[in-house]
Amino acid sequence: MSEKEIKLKRDKTGRIIFTKKMKKEYTILFPMMAPIHFAILGKVFNHYGFHAELLTDTSPEIAQTGLKYIQNDMCYPAILSCGQMIHALLNGNYDLHKTALMISQTGGGCRASNYIKLLRKGLEKAGLGFVPTVSLNVSGLEPNPGVDITLPLIRRMLAGVIYGDMLMVLKNQVEPYEVHKGESAALVKKWQDELCDQLLNHHGGYSNKHIKANLNAIVQDFAKIERDGIKRVKVGVVGEIYVKYAALGNNNLEDFLREQDCEVNLPGMMNFILFKIDNRLIDIDLYGGHRIKRMVINWLYRYATKIQTMFNEAIAEGKVFQVPASYQHVKDLDKGVNGYGNRMGEGWLLTGEMLELAESGYENIVCTQPFGCLPNHISGKGMIRKVRERFPNANIVAVDYDPGAPKVNQENRIKLMLSLGKENLEKQLSQKEEK
Repeated sequence: MSEKEIKLKRDKTGRIIFTKKMKKEYTILFPMMAPIHFAILGKVFNHYGFHAELLTDTSPEIAQTGLKYIQNDMCYPAILSCGQMIHALLNGNYDLHKTALMISQTGGGCRASNYIKLLRKGLEKAGLGFVPTVSLNVSGLEPNPGVDITLPLIRRMLAGVIYGDMLMVLKNQVEPYEVHKGESAALVKKWQDELCDQLLNHHGGYSNKHIKANLNAIVQDFAKIERDGIKRVKVGVVGEIYVKYAALGNNNLEDFLREQDCEVNLPGMMNFILFKIDNRLIDIDLYGGHRIKRMVINWLYRYATKIQTMFNEAIAEGKVFQVPASYQHVKDLDKGVNGYGNRMGEGWLLTGEMLELAESGYENIVCTQPFGCLPNHISGKGMIRKVRERFPNANIVAVDYDPGAPKVNQENRIKLMLSLGKENLEKQLSQKEEK
């Protein structure tokens, strides 16, 4: 044990406490999940005095590092997200005594709430037990003096999420059709820089007035991109949140679908956040809770709903792009299909997103599942029959992702689904011509 390690402050469980002094001196690494969103959210943390750095490495060694230091029976997202952080520490680019790791913790029954414990065991195994690990949550888990989850921070984070949703949704609706390739990606980068600059200012980017103006301006900018108008197969992607968004977790699924000349639709991250907030309200109603806690969570739910409404209204007012469903509409669609009591992992929301995609014309759906993730197998693969009862044309393939799953097998299964999607599109186009 080094002298520096001896000076670390620990709680009664042995966990290293992240202090206010560490906040000033340490670089905090956090794993990649949704690239558009996380690039903005990282800047939000820096506004509050952190030195946050998003890990973007997607090398094959990350999975092997995860398998080496994380319990192999754990789900694929745990192996990858923890493996990405340990791999970053081992590559020699950071001062190990001035670096901390941050990972989110939902506090629910999913194994994701235990990733941080697995990470600490992995760090011990790698000889890095002196590296602090910080839990990012709003449930009061593992408090640290150097991490204050304040109301302004939450508001900025929610603004970052809704901006990320807007850029992701519009990029996906424009990129397959753009006449001048690369315009939508360049526009995403331009707006990421602009929004980060606003959010780093003391009064910019997160007020209702700023959010509404920015969302409308983003829609107007994307509407100016010239598109070819050719009809393409529309594919929705659902599943466990990490493998749904992270290229590292789904073997670059979005890029693969674009190579197949498809338009991709990933439901926004705000629906998942509203789902988690909604669950907290249900828990208080069922099991009790402090009145002030309920007031705060209820305010958070109403506020997140309000900015999602701004998001939908901005797209609708543009009259160019398809408007995603609100959280409440997804919830209503799922009534009588998957019970609202199914709240582990993505729970009923996963089924609701499949229903919403099928309803909105994205009938070809890839359901991404970490191998052995019971909540997703139940609410994803297990609900395909129920979705097809509601929408007979739903063309769904469930794909498992784990370290031992060959990429070629995954892609071949998706290609088989796409072949039927292309046939259905050709039938629809021929029927329109006949009319």
